[in-house]
Amino acid sequence: MALQKMQRINIYALLKYCKDILETLQRRSVIQIENVNIEDSVFFKEDTGSLQSSYRRSADIAKKASDIINEYVKSKKSLFSTFKGRKSITTDEYNELVESSSEILKIAYDIINFKNNINQNETEIVKYEAQLEAIKPWLNLDIPMTFTKTATTRAFIGVFEGERSEGDLLKALAEVCPDVDGIDIEIISSNENQTCVFILCKLSDEQTVYDSLRQIGFSLPQYQSKVIPKQREKEIIKHINNRKGRILENTNNIIEASKYLEKLNFLEDYFIMKAERYQVIDNISTSNNTFILSGYIAKDDAADLKKYLEEHYWAEVELEDALDADTPVKLKNSKFTEPVESVLATYSYPDHKEADPTSIMAIFYYIFFGMMFSDAGYGIVMSIACAILLLKFKKMEKGLKKSIKMFFWCGVSTTFWGLMFGSFFGDAISVICKTYFNVEAPSIPGVVTPIWFNPVNDPMRMLMFAFLLGIIHLFVGLGIQAYNDIKNKEYLGVLYDVISWYLLVGGAILALLSMDMMGNIAGFVLPPVCMKIGGYMAIAGAVIILLFSGRDSKNPVKRFLKGAYGLYGATGYLSDILSYSRLLALGLATGVIAQVFNQIGSMFGTSVIGVILFIIVFVVGHALNIGINALGAYVHTNRLQFVEFFGKFYKGGGKEFKPFKINTKYFTVKEEI
Repeated sequence: MALQKMQRINIYALLKYCKDILETLQRRSVIQIENVNIEDSVFFKEDTGSLQSSYRRSADIAKKASDIINEYVKSKKSLFSTFKGRKSITTDEYNELVESSSEILKIAYDIINFKNNINQNETEIVKYEAQLEAIKPWLNLDIPMTFTKTATTRAFIGVFEGERSEGDLLKALAEVCPDVDGIDIEIISSNENQTCVFILCKLSDEQTVYDSLRQIGFSLPQYQSKVIPKQREKEIIKHINNRKGRILENTNNIIEASKYLEKLNFLEDYFIMKAERYQVIDNISTSNNTFILSGYIAKDDAADLKKYLEEHYWAEVELEDALDADTPVKLKNSKFTEPVESVLATYSYPDHKEADPTSIMAIFYYIFFGMMFSDAGYGIVMSIACAILLLKFKKMEKGLKKSIKMFFWCGVSTTFWGLMFGSFFGDAISVICKTYFNVEAPSIPGVVTPIWFNPVNDPMRMLMFAFLLGIIHLFVGLGIQAYNDIKNKEYLGVLYDVISWYLLVGGAILALLSMDMMGNIAGFVLPPVCMKIGGYMAIAGAVIILLFSGRDSKNPVKRFLKGAYGLYGATGYLSDILSYSRLLALGLATGVIAQVFNQIGSMFGTSVIGVILFIIVFVVGHALNIGINALGAYVHTNRLQFVEFFGKFYKGGGKEFKPFKINTKYFTVKEEI
């Protein structure tokens, strides 16, 4: 439950070391670099926009080349590839790859050219295939399609729509030009779509025949071969085969270049890193020989970095405590509570005036998740799955690793509550023993019988327990508010904003539990004296809230109205406490659905087929139940933290610490310290 102490760091060094220092800072990922503006004619800002654009273009070239390789060389990715994380390389390996960057960039351009050649040849194949398709109906024509006349005759080569016969065409021509004779028509090919014809007439009748042909639907072909169609067909096929050969050659070149895929991935990361470094240079003030860099660093990292920079680059490093409003927030928690930081981050980071609630939130988070999921079998499955992932994939990304660790502890909590409530894959042991062995299941605490009680059989006890946890949760939130007030020396706020609500809500609960009607619900009734004590406490708390909730207003009327409105907030506590009934609802849902699947599976009988069907229903049904109710537990646990818990003390609004680091997709470089 702590925020790391942050320091303002200023680095002064010779300009010739700027590149090396920035690379070191980027690999170490410990400084959030801020903009430095010095009103001095000696210092100036470099415009690195063109260089950034150049490096990003080079990164795009490398990405495009690697995408091309992945298109032609399909790599087998396992279902768990997401968990593998980026490949870690040493600084020596990094430097070796940097030295070969120019050569790899040339290879990237070659790969892109190979792909462009493939695209060009594929386009040409489409064009030639269209020509081949257009010339197929004319393959029986033994003269070029451009043939038009001899010394005494005129030839027309063209098409009619639909299927037409020689007799139909001659009859149609006779109707439109009865005075012309000696017309010869040859059908080259015919189908339901078109009829291809060769028509010959006297040269002297050329215009009359052409006009008549147009009247009956004649048109010239869109594609005309200058050579005999069969010969053109051979030429086209030759062109297509030639283009296919070029495509195969370029494809083989791309496949051959796949050995450079890892280096191309590095190249993309490298140029992105360079672009980001030059983007940072925009925040640095430089002179002809020196530069100044400023930012924020965690105090735990500052001394080591200061020593390194001073020893290796003769830099001057200044450090001072940072407490201004712009200071970013970096959390520091134990291995048990750190995984829940990702949940806090989705809401908001705390500012420097309030406590980091992660540690306390983590305890309640694990408890509530476990109670909502509440099945020992499911918890064991979840914990084992998460443990295997964590052990097998050591280089998993930090954010994903936090989430997996969080679900591991949620699984442990689920196992605990499942044992307390006697749920192990629902009532699977009892159903299996009774259905397939015709015996009662042995009384195994936690697996067959509950160690504490079964919420399905005693839901009211579970509801009361859920309300108790809710009250504790809300009161702890008020306690954190008191801590924040003391931290900020707002001592009266502890009385007016915290103790007053302890008195009002606590007193009301005490009085309520003293009433006879609560006996059947809670299972006990407090002595009558608790009614008086609770009443006095509630009245005292209500008076304090009424008088001091609006203490910021000097106008007494406004102050009273604000106090009344603050007192109305007591209804919010009632709804908040009732919200914890979801612990009962989701816990019952998980258990009842599990039992339903067990009963469905047992309905198929004790035969071999029945056993097989039971196993199928068991596996599929419980897998669905795990997926659906784990998601429900996650969502509703978050809600209890964000709405009920944080609503009592948490303002947030802190700025996340975002160090200058290596934002890469494929590689991570670890600084050897």
